[in-house]
Amino acid sequence: MAPATQYGFLGGGAMAESIVRALLASGAAPASAIAASDVAAQRRAALSALGIRVTSANEEVAAGAEIIVIAVKPGVVPQVLAEVGPAVRAEQLVISIAAGVPLARVEAALADDVPAVRAMPNILIAARAGATALTPGRRATAEHVAIARRLFEAGGRVVEVPEALLDAVTGLSGSAPAFVMLFIEALADGGVLAGLPREIAMTLAIQTVLGAAKLLEERGEHPGTWKDRVATPAGTTIAGLAELENAGVRGAVMRAVAAAAQRARELSGGS
Repeated sequence: MAPATQYGFLGGGAMAESIVRALLASGAAPASAIAASDVAAQRRAALSALGIRVTSANEEVAAGAEIIVIAVKPGVVPQVLAEVGPAVRAEQLVISIAAGVPLARVEAALADDVPAVRAMPNILIAARAGATALTPGRRATAEHVAIARRLFEAGGRVVEVPEALLDAVTGLSGSAPAFVMLFIEALADGGVLAGLPREIAMTLAIQTVLGAAKLLEERGEHPGTWKDRVATPAGTTIAGLAELENAGVRGAVMRAVAAAAQRARELSGGS
């Protein structure tokens, strides 16, 4: 019989590793309470370096885990569910983080009494600053949702939404870390263009974005409030803002989120 663990990850890619790192760094679970499976030897080696148990066998991880996290690519989910689904027990909880895979597909591969939760985390969970949205399945109780919350709160903030909104979540918090990285890179490039050394420009860009987010979180005020406070009449900031508005940055960001959400709907079989 497989050794008992609290968390079992089926798939050991970047997102699974990020969640594992958050669990370990926060103290939410020791390495001995986590297991993961992956077909790639390179991924198994990376996860093993964290001190958790690793294997290539999905069935072994699923059999011994209290909480089973499906963390494979969406196209592989049917195969993995076919492997482990029939053996999953009612006392276990299945959490799927596979983008575009509806709960109905997950639940159809499980026994009628097995609870499931769908989650959409983002990669920032690796820095314990992630954003995750949860949707309970039809057999999940409030306690099951609380268990899922504790898992993802080890790495950041958690919200609950109806499943119909998860594609929008994917477009915003799921995809937007890449958009923000692009913006930070552009800020640093702008600093270099203005004469700053690359290293100093990147440090200032990162700290500025970090500080802006922290200020909004702590004060709870609308971003426009602080934009207006910084933009003095005929000053440097308003000159820069005018360039951003002329370039249509605001609309471009909105369209980027909408495009990512639409792609998520397409992946999940929606229109």
